[in-house]
Amino acid sequence: MAPLRRPGVKSLIQSVEVTYLVHETEDQEKLGRAAAELVGAGSVPEAEPLEGHFSNKITRARIHIVGDEAESAARKIFEAMSKELRQEILSGIRAFVDEHSALYLRFDKQLLVQGTLALGSGDSVRVKVKPRLFQAKGSAPEFYGRLLEGGRAT
Repeated sequence: MAPLRRPGVKSLIQSVEVTYLVHETEDQEKLGRAAAELVGAGSVPEAEPLEGHFSNKITRARIHIVGDEAESAARKIFEAMSKELRQEILSGIRAFVDEHSALYLRFDKQLLVQGTLALGSGDSVRVKVKPRLFQAKGSAPEFYGRLLEGGRAT
């Protein structure tokens, strides 16, 4: 995959954030390893204990990556996607981008633990990619489209 940055310019990706909930019946370490593998081996999830509606234990896990590491994490996520998944996202790219140009993806948590990326809903692993769009050419959907197609983002 081509580099995301233009020569002499900071990374075009400002940050990548991965969040997910871990219920007490789930293996927090296994989910943490899967999330860390998704964005890069050096990532360690921050854990915040919560309490569910029926006093069940829930942990909110978060990995937040900035700077050059965010660019690497975004590249790793896009490269891990199958051609079919990339095409699925590309076909509806505007639905994945918010008014601030951030890309939001939800991956099936159980499949991620098994090493497969697939879009999910409900109890999923949420990924937010925040760009430095002012340094890129075109709109946010065009920017992410070029990244998903494996081309240059600039």
